Amino acid sequence: MQQHTTTLTFTTRGRGLSEITPEVRRWAEAQGLQTGLLTLWLQHTSASLLVQENADPDVQADLERFFTRLVPDGDPLFEHTAEGPDDMPAHVRTALTTVQLSVPLVDGRLALGTWQGLYLWEHRRRGHSRHLVLHLLGA
Repeated sequence: MQQHTTTLTFTTRGRGLSEITPEVRRWAEAQGLQTGLLTLWLQHTSASLLVQENADPDVQADLERFFTRLVPDGDPLFEHTAEGPDDMPAHVRTALTTVQLSVPLVDGRLALGTWQGLYLWEHRRRGHSRHLVLHLLGA
């Protein structure tokens, strides 16, 4: 058994999904393992990780519209507004999604389906620098 870790940094452009599959795939497959499990851990509470369709950008737009309706910015329900009207909604969006994903490594490649991509979902309006820890365990 071998273990490999790294931290990737992504700069987001503000609210929305950014595909991170190429960077994650490049690192994982360069480790030379044939079988294993890749864990992705996002070190933030106002952004999340998602496995989602990578072929039709309408899917991303629909998800964003759904979450805008579900958790609107500036909702008077929220008391935590220290960083602006999008701050607490960003935390709720993260709580409803996840900051951790696991992807199997099979025959030296990430076992993603044809239309699956890995996404970093920024929930704040302005861009941020986001840190993603990768941990690969396998042989």
